[in-house]
Amino acid sequence: GLNNRARRQVGKDMANDNACTIAALQETKLAVVNSVDVTEFLGARFSNQFAYLPANNTRGGGVLLAVDEDYYTITQSVCHQHSITVSNWWITVVYGPQGEQEKVEFLAEVRSIRTTVGDKWLLLGDFNLILHATDKSDEILNRRLMAEFRNTVNFLQMKELSLRGRRFTWSNDTTQTHIDRAFCSVNWDLMLPTASLQALSSATSDHS
Repeated sequence: GLNNRARRQVGKDMANDNACTIAALQETKLAVVNSVDVTEFLGARFSNQFAYLPANNTRGGGVLLAVDEDYYTITQSVCHQHSITVSNWWITVVYGPQGEQEKVEFLAEVRSIRTTVGDKWLLLGDFNLILHATDKSDEILNRRLMAEFRNTVNFLQMKELSLRGRRFTWSNDTTQTHIDRAFCSVNWDLMLPTASLQALSSATSDHS
């Protein structure tokens, strides 16, 4: 939740410390985001180039996608129920739902985005789904949804960016899962062939 001043400062410090040029923040818990807010979250260089998904569209979640104006310009943005997509080259940030039927509808939404983006596409976020049994620390698995997720990735013909420094990305103290991921199209991969994900901390988050 970015309605907390201390969390806003943490985000801004992290963006500065890591020379961030593209920022995707999930669970903002904000219905409206303005340039003043973005300056507090990330810094002034992000305040003119951003798009957001209101929190009430993701049942209390919310997504902010902002870019450093010295490097990028957002020329178009499209919001769906669980995702936001922007271009110069295309990037989609998702925040997956909780319910089983909603997850099926969410994957259909992700597949539909493919028809609206260009050939250089990055898809990332909290999918609230796992691809493989090894993505969960226990054996309570919904194999139907796992298969739906794998089928979606195959349909999109996307490559997953490898995550270094952490096996799981979410924990509720009893179960750990790998539900935060990034995928790229072939042409995006050719543009940035050495790209990967690096965990800034070994600790998993407790978002849900």
